[in-house]
Amino acid sequence: MSRNVQPKRSVKPQRPAYVLEEQIGFILRQVWQRHATIFAREIGINLTPTQWAALAKLTETGPCSQNQLGRLTAMDVATIKGVIDRLTARGLTETSADLALMLAMVSSLRDRPLPKDLVVFGEVGLAGEIRPVPSGQERIAEAAKHGFRRAIVPFANVPKKPQDNMQIFGVKKLADALSILEELE
Repeated sequence: MSRNVQPKRSVKPQRPAYVLEEQIGFILRQVWQRHATIFAREIGINLTPTQWAALAKLTETGPCSQNQLGRLTAMDVATIKGVIDRLTARGLTETSADLALMLAMVSSLRDRPLPKDLVVFGEVGLAGEIRPVPSGQERIAEAAKHGFRRAIVPFANVPKKPQDNMQIFGVKKLADALSILEELE
């Protein structure tokens, strides 16, 4: 007697076919895209919801660091950097107060007030480098008109010609600014 031998067949039930349009991630992405379109149309200016959230939080809290803003708006470091870069390029945010805020914090920690005739501006990078800001020379001239006599500014923003009645310190690193601050106190 001979028997027909056949390979054993799997008795697993067949899985339904993968249909992208039925996946929750796909549906949520479509909802998000629709939301972003309606949002942009309703506010009347070309801002994404994440850009709007960053501006709204800045309005609510006032100036803060990029990292702090990211935490307040639940955005990761890369996302908040991109949002701020785009907003700054459009002139909707400004990073020129970074150095002033840092020196104010140091002043507070040391319990020594900043000199009343000192103006400070500059963007501070993650490695402590001081970056120039737009209209630096105009800012210095305007500060002089308002009675400021000393300035700590990014090196690249130092005017070519000396300013009358204004002592200007150009800095390249945060450590330079802190050293100058020590000398001024």
